[in-house]
Amino acid sequence: MRHGRWRFLAGALVPALALHAVFVLSPYAQAFYLSLTDWTGVAGEAHFVGAGNYARLGGDSLFLDALRNNAVMLVVVPLVTIGIGLFLASMMHLGGSDGRRGIAGSGAYQIVYFFPQLLSLVVIAVLWGFVYNPNTGLLNGALRSVGLDGLTRSWLASPSLALIAVMAVLVWSSVGFYVVLFSAAIDSIPRELFEAALLDGAGGWATFRTVTLPLVRESVQVAFVYLGIAALDAFAVVQVMTVGPGGPDGATEVIGLSLYRNAFQYGKFGYASAMGVALFFATLTLAVLALRSGGRKERLELA
Repeated sequence: MRHGRWRFLAGALVPALALHAVFVLSPYAQAFYLSLTDWTGVAGEAHFVGAGNYARLGGDSLFLDALRNNAVMLVVVPLVTIGIGLFLASMMHLGGSDGRRGIAGSGAYQIVYFFPQLLSLVVIAVLWGFVYNPNTGLLNGALRSVGLDGLTRSWLASPSLALIAVMAVLVWSSVGFYVVLFSAAIDSIPRELFEAALLDGAGGWATFRTVTLPLVRESVQVAFVYLGIAALDAFAVVQVMTVGPGGPDGATEVIGLSLYRNAFQYGKFGYASAMGVALFFATLTLAVLALRSGGRKERLELA
């Protein structure tokens, strides 16, 4: 009977593990190997260059611009998105006698906030490209209609504004999902904790800080990991929206775009693989740090 159980487990796991090895682990291994070569993508053989590709990364000014921009996005996009998501989710749960029940129509608000998730990032980038158009765009048109002509800008053509405009699109496209996620996390908090906080005289901010935030921390950690990965990539939005793309003057260059350009435009697949490996370890480091930063769950002690 014991042998039969092991045969069943082997029959169930081995095919899945084999597929995982072929379609997941094998491409990773190939990328690591190609990052040590000068393969052009079409040549029949690749010459081993060791760590030469990685050494070139440190002297590549465009890659360093991409690294800087990704670092800025890694800080701004998750923090702003999570902040807005938590704020909106918390506001929709104010007003109930138990401190948790949502306001009237909160379900409809969640649906409206979730709408951008129904669109692909490419479609969102195209739409926002029209919004940012300096001549016929909705944003400049709205500013002109209220007499603020002096605030109109070429949003995607200005080195100081282009990255901010791209990050605003990433936040707008993501925040609705995290409103729904955080709302579900708040709904799962025991009602008794909110009632106890109300009986103790805790206000809205105190209740959020001592009850809501500690108990949705795991959801916040997961959100930070996913948003960090999106910020480290951001390829589709930058590719579609920006001039160049990656412009102006490298102001919106990201690692994914540099990787794509070196691989498919310049035929430097080995060098592009080195960028991919660097991006892989950056993403892995982000995930490990984010998931370990929470430490142990905090326990609430209510008098």
